[in-house]
Amino acid sequence: MSALIPLRKPLLERLQRYVKVHTTSDAASTTVPTTPQQWDLLRLLRDEVTALGMTEVSLDDKGYLFATLPATTDKKVPVLGFMAHVDTSPECSGENVKPQVIENYGGGDIPLKGSGAVLSPKEFPALDGLHGHTLVTTDGTTLLGADDKSGIAIILSAVEYLLAHPEIPHGKIRVAFTPDEEIGRGPKHFDVKAFGADVAYTVDGGPLGELQYENFNADEGIVTFYGRSVHTGTAKGVMVNGLARACEFHNRLPAHLTPEESEGREGFIHLYKFEGTLEECRLRYLLRSFTREELADLGKMLSDTMAAMQRDYGEHCGKVEIHEQYRNMREKVEPHRYVVDIAEKVMRDFGITPLTAPIRGGTDGAQISYMGLPTPNLFTGGENFHGPFEFISLDVMEQAANVVLGIISEFAQRN
Repeated sequence: MSALIPLRKPLLERLQRYVKVHTTSDAASTTVPTTPQQWDLLRLLRDEVTALGMTEVSLDDKGYLFATLPATTDKKVPVLGFMAHVDTSPECSGENVKPQVIENYGGGDIPLKGSGAVLSPKEFPALDGLHGHTLVTTDGTTLLGADDKSGIAIILSAVEYLLAHPEIPHGKIRVAFTPDEEIGRGPKHFDVKAFGADVAYTVDGGPLGELQYENFNADEGIVTFYGRSVHTGTAKGVMVNGLARACEFHNRLPAHLTPEESEGREGFIHLYKFEGTLEECRLRYLLRSFTREELADLGKMLSDTMAAMQRDYGEHCGKVEIHEQYRNMREKVEPHRYVVDIAEKVMRDFGITPLTAPIRGGTDGAQISYMGLPTPNLFTGGENFHGPFEFISLDVMEQAANVVLGIISEFAQRN
C-alpha cells in the first residue's frame, strides 16, 4: 500500500473557501454562464492558479478556465487533464452556505444547527462507515456545494503539492474548471482542441473508490397537448381540456418504468415537469437507458401512446418530440481502456477497492468523451448531493487527491 501524502489542511481550507461562494446555475437562463455569480468563483480560481505558478492560464468569455502545470520530465508522456465544475445545483439553495466541520466523527446523529434537522445514520447509513473521519456538513439551510467544489479543491491541492516538489517527474497537466454542469450545459462551449489534453478525468464522483466510465444514454421527450378554452358555464360539448388529456397520456404509460421503481441497469421514463394551460400544455420526460436500443424503445413508447391518443381524439390533439441529450461514454472510453486501468491500479495501490458501477445519470465527461476526449470520473468523498443533507469526508478527499497524484505519476512512468 502506498503511503498517503498529508493534504488535509489545504483541502479543508479550499473547500471551506469555495463553498461560501454562491454559484447556483439556472436552467431558465440563456446567458453563458447561466448565472453571474459563477464568475465570482471562476475569477477567484483564475487568480489562485496564477498565484500558485500555473502557466497558460485563460478564462474565456463563456466561463471556461484552463491552466497548465508544466512537465518536469523530457519523456514523451500523454497530456493529462483534470476537470471540475464551479456551479451548484438549483434544486437547493447554494447561497450563504455555512459549512460545519465535525472532527473525529464518533457515530450517531449530527445536528444541522441552522435548521434544527439532524443528519442521521438511520436515514443515511453511509455514515456508519465513516467513524473517526472528519466530516464537513451543511447547517441544514442550504446544500454544501461539495458537488463539485470538492473536486476543485482536490485538483488544486494536488497541483500545489507538485509545484512544491519539482523533483517529482510528470508530464504536462491541463486543468479545467467549467460552468453549468448541473443543468447539463457544462460541455456546450468546451473547446477540446484548446484544452489540448490527450485523455482526462472529471473529479466529480461520490463515495470512496468510485471510478465511473459508463453512464446512461439520455434523451428528453416533450409531449404537447392542445385544447380549447371556453367559459366553464357553457363548456358542454365545446371545451377541450388539454391538461386532462395530458394526465390521461401519462397514466397510459407503464407505471413500473419510473426512477422510483428502477435500479441498477434498469432504464426509466421520468416526468420531471408539467407546464402550460388548458389550451396548450407540455409534459417533459427524461428518458434513460444504458443501451441505445432500450432508449429508442422508450422514445417509441411515448410516440405509440400519442398515436393511440390521436386515434381517440384526432391527429391534431398533440405531438411528441424526442431530443438527444447525451450518450454512454463507455463507447468512447473503452478504446482507451488504459485510462481506467491506470486509475484502478492506483486505487488498489492505496488499498482502495475501485467501484465501477455505471452512473445512473451523466457527467460532463460523458459529453466530452463524445467530443473526442476520453474522460472517466473519479470519486471525491461527497454524499447526498443537491440537498441540505449533503456532506463529505475530508479523509476521503485526501485519498482522492492522492489518487490524482498517483495517476499523474503512473502516466509519467508509461513507456
